[in-house]
Amino acid sequence: MKIAVLVKQVPATEKVKMDEKTGTMIRSGTEAEANPLDMYAVEESVRIKERLQEDTEITVISMGPPMAIDAIKDALSMGCDKGYLVSDRALAGADTLATAYTLSKTIEKLGGFDLIFTGERATDGETGQVGPSIGAQLDIPVLTYVSKIEELNSNLIRVRRAIEGGYEVVEAPLPSLVSVVKEINEPRIPNLRGKIKAKNAEVPILTAKDLQLDTTKIGLKGSPTRVVKIFYPKLSRESKIVSGKDPELAVEELLKFLEEKELI
Repeated sequence: MKIAVLVKQVPATEKVKMDEKTGTMIRSGTEAEANPLDMYAVEESVRIKERLQEDTEITVISMGPPMAIDAIKDALSMGCDKGYLVSDRALAGADTLATAYTLSKTIEKLGGFDLIFTGERATDGETGQVGPSIGAQLDIPVLTYVSKIEELNSNLIRVRRAIEGGYEVVEAPLPSLVSVVKEINEPRIPNLRGKIKAKNAEVPILTAKDLQLDTTKIGLKGSPTRVVKIFYPKLSRESKIVSGKDPELAVEELLKFLEEKELI
């Protein structure tokens, strides 16, 4: 079985800066880490490999700047077999649709995957759109909010999906794309052997030219999402100090204030 797992490198801080002209995130100079929610997808793919005890290969795919190789190596240290980074200046500023197009073409080029795993969403964008969009562009079944894999064989996958108020069990033929939630497992801590393997691993970099991408569908040019305006909220507080030396006057002032604010 061939499994692909998609990971993303995200800022390791909540203090994210935005480019007010382009409406895109400023990633340079920001400490980064592998998207925590993607690690549940990585863990589940490794557990499947351990459970099947057959020829199962896990390929990690990421799109981002050269430093995103670190996110791929985090996945390799957990037990994945090989990784590819999609990196090209022409891809900069891609929205979810352009990103999904690029990754779907990458998956097609690498070819032959039975399962594609993604995390529920990325912590920097919080849209949860890329995974389902990849499945749609590849024209394969998409199973979202998966909290448990109940059955998996060479023909189909049956999963438990988390829904409001409970869960539902659905199945789909392979190949399929599976987007998991964090309730599915607990990601392992890589051991020393895994870390050494990841450190020494070579991660090929694929460019837009390598993937023969349509230049009208990538980067800012291929992104239909437009950020019209970016602004940072300003906090302003008006206060009035009432002396408590005269209790009656203080109460009177307080009641007057509440009436002005239409609170009483």
